Amino acid sequence: MENFMNLVLVDGLLMPWLYVCVQQRDAEQSLSEAGAFLCQMAQEGGEVSASRMDDLKSQLSEQGWWRMNQQELEWAGKWAWRNSEKCIGRLFWEKLEVVDAQDVTSAAEVFEACMQHLRKSTNGGKIIPMVTFFPPKRADGWEIKIHSHQLVRYAGYQLEDGSVLGDPDQVKMTQWAIELGWQPPADKSQFDVLPLIIEYPGEGVKCFPVPQDAVLEVPIIHRDFDWFAELGLKWHALPAVSNRVLDAGGMQFTAAPFSGYYMGTEIGARNFGDSYRYNMLKSVAKMMGLDTSKGDSLWKDRAMIELNSAVLYSFRQAGVTIVDHHTASRQFLQHIENEEKCGRTVPGQWSWIVPPISGSACPVYHRGYSKERPKPRFKG
Repeated sequence: MENFMNLVLVDGLLMPWLYVCVQQRDAEQSLSEAGAFLCQMAQEGGEVSASRMDDLKSQLSEQGWWRMNQQELEWAGKWAWRNSEKCIGRLFWEKLEVVDAQDVTSAAEVFEACMQHLRKSTNGGKIIPMVTFFPPKRADGWEIKIHSHQLVRYAGYQLEDGSVLGDPDQVKMTQWAIELGWQPPADKSQFDVLPLIIEYPGEGVKCFPVPQDAVLEVPIIHRDFDWFAELGLKWHALPAVSNRVLDAGGMQFTAAPFSGYYMGTEIGARNFGDSYRYNMLKSVAKMMGLDTSKGDSLWKDRAMIELNSAVLYSFRQAGVTIVDHHTASRQFLQHIENEEKCGRTVPGQWSWIVPPISGSACPVYHRGYSKERPKPRFKG
């Protein structure tokens, strides 16, 4: 009972003292970060009116969050990409296209905005880097969640014998989608596009099938091996991360899907090569006639190279934007040089920046990166 004795009067209501202190602290923190955001925006060339700080202070006081305008969203999105410690493709951060979707009022509208994002960012294969901002989390806990890891992901079906058809990484998400009412195709395959799972305040969790015309896919073939097509591999053109929080100006955008374009190793080495994903190395090695009984035959390495070669060749043949890991590494060093000329350090996570194949042959391998985590940034 002692915990309920420390009460204070707020707007005519008795509230626990600790709750009020936490709310005040969070409000002060949000105001401080909002002020720092506007100051940085002005320093980097943005237009900030003399009354803007008063506007957002009033919004924070009245509703516990403040609404960014288009210019502020553009700075927030671009900076978040610039500060993304896991991304090697940040050289082009200034070209990010930013979409304001803060007026959505339902899960269905969130889904439609996500489909617009997919279509526009895919751009027929000429990928346009993009982020879509939905309303930020509010002080009372109101928030939108896109539970799907990416706007496009392939289902993983757990079979009776314990094996998985499709992507093993998506088994739990696939089962959840089915429980929510999604019906997989009658002829299940390795590459069935999962629905989006969206949670909107007051509506609970809903499942939305992704229309075929919103997803561009690339069949994987090989420049030299005609048999490669027999593996039946393909992958979607657009990597659109949808379950990370964008932290900017004291606001937490819990739904802010971001898309760039693939570095080939993300597909060839990780999605296809990882043993806990599609696990294709042995299948490719056997088709190549390699001895898979001995590690010193380097069959994994040789199969890995051909998998990645096939991905790059296929995407380029299909006219879909992609970058190889050597080019991406050189571009990242150019990004570091550009940032240092501006007096900024570049945050980085070595294990993400260094490509998963031929690491030491890439210039990003031979250096360290700042452990600073400046905001705005993506979290999670």
